[in-house]
Amino acid sequence: MRAQKITLATLALVTGLTLTACQGDDTAASTDDAAPAASSPAGDDGGPGKEAAEETAATSGDTASDAPEGSGGGQINTGPCKTANLDISSAHGMGEGTLHIAFKNTGDACFLKGFPGVDLKADSGPGGINANRSDLATPSVVLKTGESTRATLHYPANHSDGSGVDITLLDITPPNETHSKTVPTKINVPVTDHSTSDEVTIDPVGTRKQ
Repeated sequence: MRAQKITLATLALVTGLTLTACQGDDTAASTDDAAPAASSPAGDDGGPGKEAAEETAATSGDTASDAPEGSGGGQINTGPCKTANLDISSAHGMGEGTLHIAFKNTGDACFLKGFPGVDLKADSGPGGINANRSDLATPSVVLKTGESTRATLHYPANHSDGSGVDITLLDITPPNETHSKTVPTKINVPVTDHSTSDEVTIDPVGTRKQ
């Protein structure tokens, strides 16, 4: 009887340990099954987290792309100057028989090279005098906005006893242009037997800065 009791007690102990072990395995299995769901970051499968991140990236923008276009990156345009962007005026030179014609750039940077066309108009009567080109070399002059250069017109001074011819207007065409501007002036040239126009010459822009 005693042996039977010991056997039953041993069996009960073994059974209890087996049940405890089984319960422990079930608990571990439950924990393992739950772990992937808990450790998976939100949005990995295209959920709300990923959509929010994509929306933020799409609306954040690039501040560099908001910079205004057409700044030119510090470079300047050095194309030929246009008549429309030149303020043209005239003034008497220091020497007798010289007239300075100034070209002031009111547009973007540009350049002038060559001889301007100059027609001298009298205050009365048809026609006029076309200035001839001098034999000076033609430099290239770059004008930034607001800068000026000039060309010098040479004409015969009136030293005669006669009244001469009053020139009141100049039709001036910048180099490499077809459009002209009319500029008021006041010079007097003599009336002679030979052609006065032979003595009227224009220098290229950027020369004789006296």
